[in-house]
Amino acid sequence: MRFAVGLPNAGELGDPALLVEMAKEAETNGWDGAFVWDHIARREGVWPVVDPWVSLGAMAASTERLTLGVMVTPLSRRRPWKVAREAQTLQQLSNGRFIFGAGLGSSPEAEFTLFEEEDDARTRAEMLDEGLDILRGLWSGEQFSFQGKHYRVENAHFVPAVDIPIWIAGRWPAKRPFRRAARFDGVFPIHENTAPGGTISPEDLAEVVDYTLAHREKDRPFDVITEGVSSPGDDVSAWRDAGLTWWVEKLSWHRGPLTEARERLRAGPPSA
Repeated sequence: MRFAVGLPNAGELGDPALLVEMAKEAETNGWDGAFVWDHIARREGVWPVVDPWVSLGAMAASTERLTLGVMVTPLSRRRPWKVAREAQTLQQLSNGRFIFGAGLGSSPEAEFTLFEEEDDARTRAEMLDEGLDILRGLWSGEQFSFQGKHYRVENAHFVPAVDIPIWIAGRWPAKRPFRRAARFDGVFPIHENTAPGGTISPEDLAEVVDYTLAHREKDRPFDVITEGVSSPGDDVSAWRDAGLTWWVEKLSWHRGPLTEARERLRAGPPSA
């Protein structure tokens, strides 16, 4: 099992220089990865928010071994070909350390309706599925065309080819996101009964893993990721035994003041 820190791109962490500094500290203190949230606005008043993709570029240039990614991008509010180029660039800049996380996104009234983006969940799911197909096609290095309900691509050819893992988020017990995740490289579950700032139980995680793996058709590595809250020295082996491959330590406002989040980062990963 590997361990990462989860860094909001808003609030006290809405500072790109601070995100870079914390990524460097994570690498120094034994963490395997750093994942940044992808928000453009917050519903809880006016908060500082920074672009996660620009921040990740700086983090990639400032670290050497840390796995980096966005957890998660609401692909329906982005142009998939633009995301494909950004991800391709990050994969090159990081020497293959980038992971792409995708999902429907949250806070539709703040991040979709406010900007006249599509806010219907079913339509956003359709756009997500089409966008993911476009990403894979553009990353193939081959000439690619696509005709869907929401997007069209005509004879595009992106080089160089890149192999970027795709992790899909979903809120259990909804099933469709987990059938979607089974088509890709990883699943990032949230349980609707988990309290804010809490951790999905090993029992619920095992249920998610069993369902998702039952819908897998590809025989290639598959990751299981969740955000959790631990203290230094905590044993999280129960989640490993349930199938977890990545523990992402939640360093958001649920942790408390920024000073406490940084102390937790410097203490290093829990044990498994």
